[in-house]
Amino acid sequence: MEHGSCEISSELYSENDYKCDAGPTVNQKNVVSRFRFSLPPESVVDSDGDLVVPRKHSKPTETFIDLEHSQSTNLDLVGLQVWRGSLLLADWLLCHSSSLPEDDYVLELAGGVGLATIVTSMFRPVICTDVNRGEIFDVIRANCARNNHLTARPVEVIELDFQEAILPSKITSLLPKVSTIVAADVIYDDTLTDAFVETLGKLLAVPPKRRAYVALEKRYVFTVADRDCVAPCYDYFLGRLDKLENVIAEQVEIDFPQYFRYDRVKELVLWRISSKF
Repeated sequence: MEHGSCEISSELYSENDYKCDAGPTVNQKNVVSRFRFSLPPESVVDSDGDLVVPRKHSKPTETFIDLEHSQSTNLDLVGLQVWRGSLLLADWLLCHSSSLPEDDYVLELAGGVGLATIVTSMFRPVICTDVNRGEIFDVIRANCARNNHLTARPVEVIELDFQEAILPSKITSLLPKVSTIVAADVIYDDTLTDAFVETLGKLLAVPPKRRAYVALEKRYVFTVADRDCVAPCYDYFLGRLDKLENVIAEQVEIDFPQYFRYDRVKELVLWRISSKF
């Protein structure tokens, strides 16, 4: 596919009713969608220090994230849309927020319109990165401001282009305080996959040890050569991952709770890539 040759839309928008009365602030051609989710039950301690167990039939607390985004884009600007992988990553973040080191940053690669960034900022400070293209930084900042009822920790937006050979100095200066890296929906173009995996390798090679979690959806196509439905972009990613030195890569079970409303299809996967040293 020629980049920019046609427009594509995320299938996510038709899965649930994400309609929202709010209007866009960055680009009037955008839309605002409301993504409802339930909060994980928290351990509550009473005044005597005893654990208060939630009642069996108590309803979970529900809240929402309103996101301005595009409804369709060309391939170069798909980060301006919302895709299933970001919701899977958001579920993982909600489930494992207490295990993230208290004083460290979470570094998000290719943050898109900021869904996972906003979820993370409920618990930990975030460095949100992407390529500053197509008003994406304006959209991220506007979405963080729109959801300030949730963003309890600071969010810093920094440009990180996977195609650049050298990491930005601001990123390298903050890396010692980063123990967790997250990314979603970055595997859809082999050239970009090459650059993403190479960037990930550089980030994991800088001490101290850290882990990256990459959420994505396998996209199947039928090819005459294979006479079968295959997921070429996903297979290419696995091949590049296998060649990455000094890391341990393993697929993570996605049987953790689902807090957001979306179809958690079998094609969704989550990978953990850890520094070896």
